[in-house]
Amino acid sequence: MNCRVKICGITSLEDALHAVNAGADALGFVFYDKSPRYISPEAANAIIALLPPFVVPIALFVNADESLVNALISGSKRWIIQFHGDESPESCAKYAVPFYKAIRMKPEVDLQVEVERYSEALAILLDAYKLGVPGGTGETFDWHLIPENLAKPVILAGGLTVDNVAEAVQAVRPYAVDVSGGVEKEKGLKDPDKVALFIKRAKGLLPVL
Repeated sequence: MNCRVKICGITSLEDALHAVNAGADALGFVFYDKSPRYISPEAANAIIALLPPFVVPIALFVNADESLVNALISGSKRWIIQFHGDESPESCAKYAVPFYKAIRMKPEVDLQVEVERYSEALAILLDAYKLGVPGGTGETFDWHLIPENLAKPVILAGGLTVDNVAEAVQAVRPYAVDVSGGVEKEKGLKDPDKVALFIKRAKGLLPVL
C-alpha cells in the first residue's frame, strides 16, 4: 500500500516546493486566522499557481465565512477543501468543490455515524481532540479506535512525527497521513530534513531505526 502524504501549514513557496520535491502528494494551507500557520487566500493562490501538476492543494477552514471560502476558490480550480470545524454536511457541500471532513476523536464519537452524515466527502480526516483547539494539537489519539471497515478513505492526523509515522501507517493502514507541527523548525516554518524523512518513512522507503 502506498500511503499518501500531505504536508500541512505551508506558508511559503520555498516550503511548498521542497515538500513537493521530497515526494509530498498534497500541500495544506490554513485559512484560520487564529493559527500561527495562517496564510491569506491571495498568498496561497500565488503559491499554487507555481506548483507542478499532480500536486493537490488542500484548503483548511474552521467555521469560515462563506465570503472567505469563495475568495479562495474563485482564484483557482485546483482546490480541495478540508472542513475542520463544526460545519454541517450541507454547508460543506454547498460550494460544489470536492471536500474532506475532519473529525476530532472525542471519546463519544461514532465514526460510522459521521461517515454516513458526511456521505459526500471524499475522505474523513481523523485528528486528536483537545478542548478549544480545532487542530494542530501535536497530540496523538488511540489509533485502535478506528474501525477497519469505514466506507470512506481515512486521512490520519494528530501528533505525527518522523519518529512515529511508520508505526502509525502500519497500525492504521490509512489512505494518507497529514503532518504540520511534526516537521517544523518553528510554527509556520518547515524543516526540510524532517519533511523529507517523514515522507520516506510514511511511504516505507526507509527502515525504522
